[in-house]
Amino acid sequence: MAEIQINTTQNVKISFTAADLGLRMVAFIIDGVIKIAYLWVVWAIIEALPFNETYEGMDPWSQRAVQVVVGFPTMIYTLVLESLLEGQTLGKKLVKIRVVKIDGFQASFSDYVIRWFFRIVDIWLFFLPGVIAIATSKRNQRIGDMASGTAVITLKDKVKFSQTILEHLKEGYQPTYPSVIKLSDNDARIIKETFVTAKRNVDHATLIKLRDKIEEVIGVKSKHKDTFGFIDTVLKDYNFYTQDM
Repeated sequence: MAEIQINTTQNVKISFTAADLGLRMVAFIIDGVIKIAYLWVVWAIIEALPFNETYEGMDPWSQRAVQVVVGFPTMIYTLVLESLLEGQTLGKKLVKIRVVKIDGFQASFSDYVIRWFFRIVDIWLFFLPGVIAIATSKRNQRIGDMASGTAVITLKDKVKFSQTILEHLKEGYQPTYPSVIKLSDNDARIIKETFVTAKRNVDHATLIKLRDKIEEVIGVKSKHKDTFGFIDTVLKDYNFYTQDM
């Protein structure tokens, strides 16, 4: 599997393992089975209800409209689940792969929309564009990934959360920034690694950029006089709100 070197906005390199074509195809097949099962159940219900007689009596255009309405959830399945599950569909979750942003932070809804839109090219044109792109790109990206600035990584060799960003909290610790829950585990890990590296190198410029990025993501302004204290508190607050979840 290819290794992805992500250069974050704080100029810190993070390494991930790119999901290969095989894993992505397995996830796609699982999601396809889920969609087919949904359609089978819905049509079975329709056929068992009085509405079936009404449907049979409709003109072809009206029947087509009903089919579109019934099939619409399968059309937006990937977009909705990737947005709700931080880059995963049920298929991706089962094979332990995830969509991530190349800049290191969590992909946005607009990124997922771009990926979803390019499925028309990558997947529905007989798979060829997507397969060729994944097989030939350095980061195993399909065209939709390239357009949205994302990549799909494997989580199978992922370091445990507690080994990377767990902070020691004193008994009775009181958090300062409740909005840290807007961060994902991946965001917190990148913040921790960047923070530690910048402190070790006495890199104040990077620390300031990191502070500004954190303020932007969680939607608050620092209540601390120093950047060190703010970032350290953010990491501790994140642990406070998530360590027992």
